[in-house]
Amino acid sequence: MLADRLRTALPHLPPQLAAAGRHVAERPFEAATRSMRALAAEAGASPATFTRLAQALGFPGWDALRDAAIEEQRRPAPYSSRAPAAGGLAAIRAAEALNVEALAGIPDAALDAAAAALHAAPRIHVAGFRSCRAVALLLHYQLRLFRPETALVEGAPLDLELGAMRAGEAFLLTGFAPYSRESLIAVSAAREAGLVTVVLADSAAAPIAAGAGHLLRFATATPAFFPSLAAAIALAQGLAAAVFTLGGAAARARLEASEARLASLAAYLPDPEEA
Repeated sequence: MLADRLRTALPHLPPQLAAAGRHVAERPFEAATRSMRALAAEAGASPATFTRLAQALGFPGWDALRDAAIEEQRRPAPYSSRAPAAGGLAAIRAAEALNVEALAGIPDAALDAAAAALHAAPRIHVAGFRSCRAVALLLHYQLRLFRPETALVEGAPLDLELGAMRAGEAFLLTGFAPYSRESLIAVSAAREAGLVTVVLADSAAAPIAAGAGHLLRFATATPAFFPSLAAAIALAQGLAAAVFTLGGAAARARLEASEARLASLAAYLPDPEEA
């Protein structure tokens, strides 16, 4: 691990390289997301110093060191082992913005194809376990407003819910590292049952993404102790909107019916300005 290399090497590095090494050690998220020149300028050093630091740590160059930093951000350490974010809320806010901005790298064709697969399915099963459950709940809620046949995979008992899946239906899963055992069991069962699988994940190499009919990626890197859900939620919103658009007039009519039902049940408190 990069952190281990830095910890071992720092006491033995020349002062200039040691200062650069401490700068990287204190900012693992920035090392993964910012350019070498930007880090060097922030540290008051030359880019060549950071290249020499990478070589002193056993990497061919800075790009290899940065790849290691990215990998560590993608596969986070136990949450309890992390220090509070350097820079507090401002640093977290900047990280969340970068994660959402990275969604621009998803080709329109990929999002459209995933939405078309969900639109064509007679039933959509939505799943997200443990830390990803919030994203699954959002997807289920939004889709069910205009696709009432959408089902949430609760996970208890999981075998009965998986047994209710039928060929030709769709299975929509979200997950990021560390991947839950339930998510792998569920998506594997969905593939074997002949469902179209749409996976929202943090990496194409994720075990839950293997064999997926459609894969949409999102970033989770953050200086906070818990992985970022901002990009996953934004992606979920965009996917639900794309499915709604494909539904045309029928989807709009179902949404209007859902809104009317909510209004009749007085589901929301009145607006104080209108009271």
